[in-house]
Amino acid sequence: MVGIDGERPIPGGDGAIQILALERGDTVPIIAVAHARLCGRKQHLRAVVHRRKRDGKLERLQRESTQIMAQARAEAESMLARSRSDAEALREELKQKARTEAAAIVKNAERQIQLETARAVQQIRHEAVDLSVAIASKILRRQVTREDNEALIQEALKQVESQPTV
Repeated sequence: MVGIDGERPIPGGDGAIQILALERGDTVPIIAVAHARLCGRKQHLRAVVHRRKRDGKLERLQRESTQIMAQARAEAESMLARSRSDAEALREELKQKARTEAAAIVKNAERQIQLETARAVQQIRHEAVDLSVAIASKILRRQVTREDNEALIQEALKQVESQPTV
């Protein structure tokens, strides 16, 4: 667009002020308008640059935040997997320990049973011998001489000792 006297209007300027200023031959309002417009454009450009920087920082912060969250998730999953693995290993260790302890308890019980059985058998033998001797003594006193009696006792002791242990 062409202004009065072939002048081009000031971009962004108020056309009415330009026309008025040119008719009066006054260039000061045109300069003031141009200056004000230029200052406005500078502020606008600064705001745009500031917004773009802020938006760039925001995008960078969002990317960093996303990376941090991804790392935190990966670490949490790794910790959880390690915890599960450790728990499983501990569970297996405790099972094995329980099996070992149970086997030791059973073995100890079997050994005690064997000892008690051997004691009982030994006691029964002694009682059988004592009883046999007592019975034999009574019978022999009635029928056998003293020498016969001692020979029978010795024979009975040999037989009891030679019998296998139960």
